[in-house]
Amino acid sequence: MTNPLAFIVEDDPQLSQIFLLTLSESFEVEAITDGAQALVRLSETVPHLVVLDINLPGASGAQILHYIRADPRFASTRVILATADSRQANDLQDKADIVLLKPISITQLRDLANRLK
Repeated sequence: MTNPLAFIVEDDPQLSQIFLLTLSESFEVEAITDGAQALVRLSETVPHLVVLDINLPGASGAQILHYIRADPRFASTRVILATADSRQANDLQDKADIVLLKPISITQLRDLANRLK
């Protein structure tokens, strides 16, 4: 049995790598560092989970979140917002499944992602 697909949409290379390693035991993980590229990948496939930064080049995390929530293909896709911007996180919390403020505990991320499996 294959693991469900998770997108890590994070432009900080170190955080992206940490998130990727954290989730790789339970998910097939793909790291995406640009918002525009995330939208392209979302047009091609439907992940089970998206770990989404808000401030991204190309397209914002808010735009990506609205895209996911507006398309019925993503009805079962879970979104974890991972951001340092508490104001934006507060504005988007009703559209995300979980909101985590950076710095994020890798144990917390792993446990919460596994609950959404």
